[in-house]
Amino acid sequence: MNKTDLVNAIAVEAKLTKAQAKDALEATLKAIGENLKNGEKVTLIGFGTFSVKENPAHTGRNPRTKEAIEIPAKKVIKFKAGAELNSKL
Repeated sequence: MNKTDLVNAIAVEAKLTKAQAKDALEATLKAIGENLKNGEKVTLIGFGTFSVKENPAHTGRNPRTKEAIEIPAKKVIKFKAGAELNSKL
């Protein structure tokens, strides 16, 4: 499923126009992104939790040359599915 498919599904399920569904989806994604940028968790009961995890700097290896390289610290988005979403699998 891509973004267009998701907009279509939202429009049908919520009885909205495709434009309204797209606006709703984009507003939702923007709100989630802004909260994650501020270091906050986003919990959607029944769906899951988005959070930011900080990976520390560490030493890795270039697989081609076997040379040691320094991998910088970075923040990554983590998602943990909720129980209701897991039960649908």
